Amino acid sequence: MEEKQNYDESQIQVLEGLEAVRKRPGMYIGSTSIRGLHHLVYEIVDNSIDEAVAGYCTEIDVTLHKDGSCSVRDNGRGIPAHMHKTGKPAPEVVFTVLHAGGKFGGSGYVISGGLHGVGASVVNALSEWLYYEDSRDGKIYSQRFERGKVTEEYHVVGETDSSGLFVRFLPDSMIFEELNFDYEVLLNRLREQAFLNAGVKIIFTDDRGEEPVTNTLHYEGGIVSFVSHLNAIKHCQLVHPDVIYMKAQNGVCSAEVAMQYNDTYNETIMTFANNINTIEGGTHETGFKTALTRVINAYGKKYNILKESDKPLTGEDTREGLCAVVSVKLQDAQFEGQTKSKLGNSEMRTMVDNLVSTKLEEYLEENPSVAKLILDKTLAASRAREAARKAREMTRRKGALDGASLPGKLWDCQEKRVEVTELYLVEGNSAGGSAKDGRDSRYQAILPLRGKVLNVEKSRLEKVYSNQQLIPIIQAIGCGIGEDFDITKLRYGKIIIMADADVDGSHIQILLLTFFYRHMKKLIEEGHIYLAMPPLYKVFKGKTERYAYSDEERDAIIAELGGDKVEAERYKGLGEMNPEQLWETTMDPTLRTLKLVTIEDAMVCDEVFSLLMGDEVEPRREFIEANAKFVSNLDI
Repeated sequence: MEEKQNYDESQIQVLEGLEAVRKRPGMYIGSTSIRGLHHLVYEIVDNSIDEAVAGYCTEIDVTLHKDGSCSVRDNGRGIPAHMHKTGKPAPEVVFTVLHAGGKFGGSGYVISGGLHGVGASVVNALSEWLYYEDSRDGKIYSQRFERGKVTEEYHVVGETDSSGLFVRFLPDSMIFEELNFDYEVLLNRLREQAFLNAGVKIIFTDDRGEEPVTNTLHYEGGIVSFVSHLNAIKHCQLVHPDVIYMKAQNGVCSAEVAMQYNDTYNETIMTFANNINTIEGGTHETGFKTALTRVINAYGKKYNILKESDKPLTGEDTREGLCAVVSVKLQDAQFEGQTKSKLGNSEMRTMVDNLVSTKLEEYLEENPSVAKLILDKTLAASRAREAARKAREMTRRKGALDGASLPGKLWDCQEKRVEVTELYLVEGNSAGGSAKDGRDSRYQAILPLRGKVLNVEKSRLEKVYSNQQLIPIIQAIGCGIGEDFDITKLRYGKIIIMADADVDGSHIQILLLTFFYRHMKKLIEEGHIYLAMPPLYKVFKGKTERYAYSDEERDAIIAELGGDKVEAERYKGLGEMNPEQLWETTMDPTLRTLKLVTIEDAMVCDEVFSLLMGDEVEPRREFIEANAKFVSNLDI
């Protein structure tokens, strides 16, 4: 019989200093994946940005070094250099004590982002080593730490005529799963910060290669430049030439909005509070959307562009093709939501609503030609929405999108529990047949795809409702699309795209991912969409057969089996495999490799889908030419 464990006062642990951070890093930086690794950089940079917001910092240098470390230098005020009431130098307190900083109601910072005083100490705790140079009051002070503990005492290393802070740290290999910073991810985040803080110059250098790569991010236009950038990377046509800009100030709180319409069918609204990307929106976004819809409807009625008999434009109509950035700065920001990235302060809804109501109305009155272009765009969206409604009703009457209706070509599974079921979307009939015969029918369902999937990037919603390739997918998944989308009706926990490992297969993957991203985005956000990874080669010698998923793996297997009489037939398609081969290479949960599709950065995803699937040919050609040298498998 198993002995019971005692639970008494001896079991209660008290973690001293930064031990709690090292014990539970996920509580402080979200995860120990590459996302958490990048968070270390953000926290140090955010401290420099706070100095910029306070009006004391104009330049920030961020460098990735060959040894895997990262450094951040700013020309702000530096950290106060005197002894703190704890008996330690103030900089040491900032880097070793949780919740120590000038962001807790004192006069040091009125507006701040980051983790509100947690950042520097958390970065120190999760670094193999960290040292700083604090330029303040004519002297340069320095100190070094290892895994959060002081290894070099606070001391003066020189004199200076300038001020600022330099921090360099090496993330701890005992904490993080991956130690390789992604330059592009960091570049996008730093560019975002440069846009949000007009005039601040951020110089970002990657010194890890043979030649350093440097990007200087400096935008005097602030969020106006941000909107121009977002529209530029969409490679779209603009409805009106100028970005509309509005700003309001109320004491220390401010709100600014920049917006411009383009000819696409998708909206891009990015919202920020104290420079934090509020990806779940919040009160400032609600205030913007409500006022936008009200102002455009009022203008249309006033000038008889909207007739008395017309139904009012919906929020969806007024946001089709809209690219907007909403940025607010406030004291005591309250964040809520699943990822703590939804603004909850009710006063910001009122402030943004009043701003847009007043300033946008003035702009439309003063710029009637632009106002007409915007109204024409929103009216076209309204007509398309009505056409989509009729198409949806038609498909409903036919029972095509009824929740109880399933596509005839779906081979369903026996299990009904969503958490264990899988739906394979399989390219081609022959591969679909092999997958049906090779699957585990208890929990794996198969839907073969016939014909070319609609490119939804170039299509409005009514075309989606009438597309014979997409309707079976919508039926099988069960959630509906558009305003009918309801993730609680999801029928399968994993939706797996299984396409050939060639150019056509990649094209089908992109078309399906575009559809999911534009019309069922929550499936990607909540981790339901996967890509199957079929093998590229079968390597065999005599009766020994092995599968290779890359050229490198193929070469390694050939070397392992001995070069003589070893053969490898690259697979041309899934249809070449019999059911047993398809099961053991691509469908068996104990052997297969699946890639989870994630949205790491919505702006980058939006750019890529617009670039590769949009109407503009020239940018797509340039992209292909620029990236051709990275292609490893080319089907000719």
